[in-house]
Amino acid sequence: MLCRPPWGTISEGSKTVLFLPNEMSSEATPLNDHNMPSSDDLKNSDQPEPTSDPVSTASSGKKVLLVDDDFEIIEAARYALEGAGHTVVIARDGNQGLALAERENPDLIVLDMMMPKRSGFLVLEKLRRLRTEPLPVIMITGNEGSRHKAYAELLGVSDYIRKPFPMERLISAVDKLMGP
Repeated sequence: MLCRPPWGTISEGSKTVLFLPNEMSSEATPLNDHNMPSSDDLKNSDQPEPTSDPVSTASSGKKVLLVDDDFEIIEAARYALEGAGHTVVIARDGNQGLALAERENPDLIVLDMMMPKRSGFLVLEKLRRLRTEPLPVIMITGNEGSRHKAYAELLGVSDYIRKPFPMERLISAVDKLMGP
């Protein structure tokens, strides 16, 4: 392994794609430590991400709702899940997650435990009360506590993944729960 960024693993043979402008405008300011945007600047937590139209998507994969407030996790997981052929819908907090779960009717939810506005536990509790059929949920967390894992299992999570994790672990769990 050459590098382990928060969104996966970069090792020998990994492919990295960078999108660079053809030319730099005279008004452009090079980024440095003093003017680098934060991950909060790069996201708008009040608006859900635009969803891809399942009809126009070439994939035959199922729909995954990804609920997390961490920009790097969202982008890495989206890239990995779409690469595995799934349609991905993004929510950046628990309230958006609940709204999109109802509106988009996903086949599976990847849910962070600790988020603003509504925690993953509160989202899961509400989903279990609202839905007649349980929806597969993979909970992801940086929390090491065994009591949190026990409570997640009590609420019926299908899998529990501790951060940091290789994206292959997430894809494996999604494929196992949704089938081919």
